[in-house]
Amino acid sequence: MPPGRGQVQPGCHFTPRLIHIASFRTPEGQAIKAVELNPLACQRDWPYDAGVRYENIDPKLFQANRANLGKLMLRRSLAVVNANDILPTNADGTLLMQPNSDLFYLTGIEQEETILLLYPDADDERLREVLFLREPNELLAIWQGHKLSRDEARAISGIRNVQWLSEFPAIFHRLMCEADHAYLNTNEHKRAVIEVETREARFVRDCRARYPLYDYQRLARLMHQLRAVKSPVEVELIRKACALTAKGFRRVTRFVKPGVTETQVEAEFAHEFIRGGGKFAYPPIIASGANACVLHYLDNDQPCRKGELLLLDVAAGRANYQSDLTRTIPVGGRFTRRQRQVYDAVLRVFRQCVAGLVPGKLHKTWQKEAETFVEKELVDLGLLRMADIRRQDPEKPAFKKYFMHGVGHPLGLDVHDVGLITQPMQAGWVMTCEPGIYLREEGLGVRLENDILITEQGPVDLMADIPIEAREIEALMQR
Repeated sequence: MPPGRGQVQPGCHFTPRLIHIASFRTPEGQAIKAVELNPLACQRDWPYDAGVRYENIDPKLFQANRANLGKLMLRRSLAVVNANDILPTNADGTLLMQPNSDLFYLTGIEQEETILLLYPDADDERLREVLFLREPNELLAIWQGHKLSRDEARAISGIRNVQWLSEFPAIFHRLMCEADHAYLNTNEHKRAVIEVETREARFVRDCRARYPLYDYQRLARLMHQLRAVKSPVEVELIRKACALTAKGFRRVTRFVKPGVTETQVEAEFAHEFIRGGGKFAYPPIIASGANACVLHYLDNDQPCRKGELLLLDVAAGRANYQSDLTRTIPVGGRFTRRQRQVYDAVLRVFRQCVAGLVPGKLHKTWQKEAETFVEKELVDLGLLRMADIRRQDPEKPAFKKYFMHGVGHPLGLDVHDVGLITQPMQAGWVMTCEPGIYLREEGLGVRLENDILITEQGPVDLMADIPIEAREIEALMQR
C-alpha cells in the first residue's frame, strides 16, 4: 500500500452528496435510479506530498457503486469478484500488479489476492458485504513491504466486515447454501484475447465443480452497464488524468526538434507522468514520418527528421482512471502546405464527430457519420474521386485505404473501457473521438483525439485546454 492511502490527506476536503443521474431496470423489470456522488472537492494542487501518488478517493463512491450493483442483481443472489493475478515474465520475474478494474470500482482496493463477496439479501446483515485480504506477516513485510490491515481496507472501501483470506471458504459455503443464484465474473470485452487462465476463470471452474446445481449468472453484463455511465466523481478523476496528459504534451512540444529520437520523446512523457503521480495509460505510440501509418506502432526507436510529422498517441493514467490523447505535430515546428491540408481536414472531421456525441445515438451510426465526413475530405484532398465512390464495393469502401479504424471508444478505468456500445449512448458516457487520415504513399499520417463527456446539454471536451489547432501547435513549438 502506498503511504497515505489509509487516511484522508490534510488539505483535501471531500463534499459528496447523493444525486440521481442514471436509470436502470432490475431483472424483474422494475425501474431504479442509480446512486451517484458529486465530484471530490480536493483543494490540493500538484505536486503532492512526498510518498503519496494520488489523493484518496472518498469511500462513498465505492459504497454507491456496490449499492447500484445490488439493485441490478436477482433476489437471493451473491456475487464474487477476485483480484487479478500477478503475472510472470521469465525466470523468477513478474510484472507489476495491475488492479482488477471491477474490484477497484466496487472497493477501491488494489492489493493482490483480494476477494469481494456481496450478498445483499443475506440473513446475517454482517455478511451482506465481506472483503477478504491476504493476511500480513513479517516475511511479507520484509520482502514485499506493507500489506493492508483490516482497518486500512475499511477506510478505503467503506466495507465494515473485512476478513483474512483463510476465512473465505467457510463464509462462502454458508452463503452459497442460502443463495439461489451466483454472479461470477469473466472478461467479456469484445476485443479481449484470453490465452492465459485468470484467477477469475479458476474460481469459476472450481465453484461450478463444487456447487454444480446452482444457477450461475454473468456479473460482467451488470458491470458493463454500471461502468459505462460515469459518476461526477469518476469524471473528475478522468479530468485529473487528462490534466496530467496536458502537462506531458506541453513538455514534449518544447522538447521536439529535428534529431531527437522517438525514445527520447517517450522519456519526456514518462518524466512528467511519473512526477505527477501517474503512469502511461497504455503503451505509448511515438510515430515519426511513415511510422504514423502503423496504427499500433510501439517500437519508438527512430529519429525525428525535419519536414516530418510526429504522431503522438500518448496519455496518462492516474488513480486507476485513464485518459487517451492523440496529437500530430511538425518535427521542425512548422507544417508544410500539404501537411496542413491533411491536418485541417482531420480537424474538421474531429469537430463534426465531437458534435455528434449525443444521448440516444448508436455507436454504429456515429461511426458511419465519421466515415461520411472523412470520405468528403478525401475527395476535397484529391485522394478519391466521386466516380471511385460510385463504383466501390460496399464491403470494401474506398475511404478505408485512408481511414480504417473506429472513430472512438468508451474510456474510464480501462482505456478501451467496458460498456454496452450496441445500446444508445447515454449521458455520463465518456468517449474518445479519434479520426485520422493515413497516406502511406506520402509517408505521413494525421490522427487527432480527445476525451468527450456526453451530457444532455451537449458534448463536453475534457481536453479542451490542450492545443489542437495547427497554429496553436506551431506557436507552442516556437517557444
